[in-house]
Amino acid sequence: MSTPASVEHLETEKKAETRIASYLLTDYLEKLGVEVIFGLCGHTIIALLDALGKSKIRFITSRHEQVAAHAADGYARATGKVGVVLSHLGPGLTNATTGVATAALDSVPMVVFAGDVPTCYYGRHPHQEINLHADADQSQMYRPFCKRVFRVERVEDLPRIVERAFHIAQTGRPGPVLVDIPMDILSADLAVDAFDKVPPEISRPTIDEATADRIVKALATAKNPVIYAGGGVQSARATAELEALAEALEVPVAHSLMGKGSMREDHPLLLGMTGFWGTPVSNEKCRTADLILAVGTRLAEASSSSWFPEYTFAMPPTRLIHIDADLAEIGRNFQTELGVVADAKLALGALAKAAKGVKHNDRGQLREEIAHGRKGFADNWAGEWASDSFPMRPERILSELRKALPDDGFIVTDVGWNKNGVAQQFPINVPGTFITPSGLATMGFGPAAVLGVKTGQPHRAAVCLVGDGGFSSNPSVVYTAVEAKLPVVWLVMDNAGFGTIGRLERIHYGWNFGTTFEAEGKPYWADYAAMARSAGARGVMIKSADELGPALKEALASGQPTVIQAAMEDAPTPTPGHWQIHDIFRKGD
Repeated sequence: MSTPASVEHLETEKKAETRIASYLLTDYLEKLGVEVIFGLCGHTIIALLDALGKSKIRFITSRHEQVAAHAADGYARATGKVGVVLSHLGPGLTNATTGVATAALDSVPMVVFAGDVPTCYYGRHPHQEINLHADADQSQMYRPFCKRVFRVERVEDLPRIVERAFHIAQTGRPGPVLVDIPMDILSADLAVDAFDKVPPEISRPTIDEATADRIVKALATAKNPVIYAGGGVQSARATAELEALAEALEVPVAHSLMGKGSMREDHPLLLGMTGFWGTPVSNEKCRTADLILAVGTRLAEASSSSWFPEYTFAMPPTRLIHIDADLAEIGRNFQTELGVVADAKLALGALAKAAKGVKHNDRGQLREEIAHGRKGFADNWAGEWASDSFPMRPERILSELRKALPDDGFIVTDVGWNKNGVAQQFPINVPGTFITPSGLATMGFGPAAVLGVKTGQPHRAAVCLVGDGGFSSNPSVVYTAVEAKLPVVWLVMDNAGFGTIGRLERIHYGWNFGTTFEAEGKPYWADYAAMARSAGARGVMIKSADELGPALKEALASGQPTVIQAAMEDAPTPTPGHWQIHDIFRKGD
């Protein structure tokens, strides 16, 4: 019996009103302005890969999911946009955990899409499913550090969840959101107009006039006030407003690790970084301040000398006014006189406006004191900045990099001497060009994050400064750079070990065990430059200090991924502040 024409028409019309969810999702991501996704394949997500392959969105394949997460993190920091990650279930999602947690602790907006087992297999422990304590519970791994974790139970819920994910990732204190999608839902039919909502435009919170006047009056009448800038100033793009406020009231500016670059390095009111790896003048001015205005910071341990009052911050008696996007951070570590939940850019803008024409206390020889203090500290390593010794002094490496890297070029660090030394000694003159992992201090961040930085800012130089320990943790970044045609530069400071931890061990225990690279009792030096060449990238082995400057300039001009390897003396970074771990170590028999 033949089907009536009217029935065939209705069935065709119904079919035309639906489309496979993975293709609708990809179209929606384009609509949201997603330009690139970092990830790695897996059988649960190839439906989405097929859709991405036919879209305008660029998909950059990494060899490891942690690399993908760090790259998305770097992209978000360099552009201000949401970083997007695509991961397989089980081992894919566990591999990405460290990278996503790093973004979370540094308040970086990110959306992670993860494939999952088919819904019909929940609870049966199919291939690669994690269900040790509950059915289909792999997403639970991300709850401690994600702003929100979604698991899509029905295809009809997918549009709402994705819209909420991008909204949540960007609003308030930014951070990652996980969207866990069973593979059958990606291949299910969905109404073609299902993705009909976009995240709402948000008017961020600011300071009312009365509060702004109160804060300005407090700063103006204080004898020794300090403005303390954190990473929130950078992420809010609030550096111009910060400078305007500081200049209007002649208030010096100190900063956390994440706040470096909030004010140009040669500004006469800039004190520098605080804390264990900070600068003496910054620690002292903060310690003796009668009022501190902290903006966009959690006043973390390393930048606060483990919160010991005799080193960096003494609150009380120092009064604290704290502005932050996250209410939970206000009053967490120090007694706070006034807490303000506000966007850093809007808050500092309102304060700068209120400060115009306001008379302030005489600051005496403040600028001269700052210049004297900064120069006195810098003189300690002035000779090393020009040292010809080899293996190279780390300060000479910084010197050559600063000369070769354009002011608007990005320096992306890993952890160890590269992070601490750059934060303390390397001049940053363009806001946002210093990118480093702070909260989780993740080794392996820099080599991967620089991929995302260069993807987001293709016309600006991007150099990763990394130790050999960090670079060797996942050198597959070179393959990704070659495939994606990303002309990044990795400068490997090679001391054949985990230098920072090795020095701690030597200081407290008198020897090294488990912190150096050795083979047959001798230092083990891997040839990363040769490895880079084998991958199709450029590789340069530095053999004398005077070779580094030309090698850096050539690498930046080459338009090719380049690994530069320089043997480095295992020299300590100056530590003017305090870290309580030194009080905890005990040597036994």
